Amino acid sequence: MLVLSRKPKESIVINGDITVSVLRVDNDNVRIGIEAPKTIPVMRKEIYQEISQNNLAAAGSNIDELKKKQLVSS
Repeated sequence: MLVLSRKPKESIVINGDITVSVLRVDNDNVRIGIEAPKTIPVMRKEIYQEISQNNLAAAGSNIDELKKKQLVSS
């Protein structure tokens, strides 16, 4: 993990097309802005993890349903 120090109104650039800017720092709260191409999804980590878990659960239930259907039609 790369760790950088930035002050408000300073930014970092990732891969030439993603900019992460520090907008404001208040006590324990940091407000950041992210500029990225629309083709790159940007989301909070907890939302990404929830979506991933839901996708895995959905994929698992589809596999179970397919197995049941195969047993019934055999």
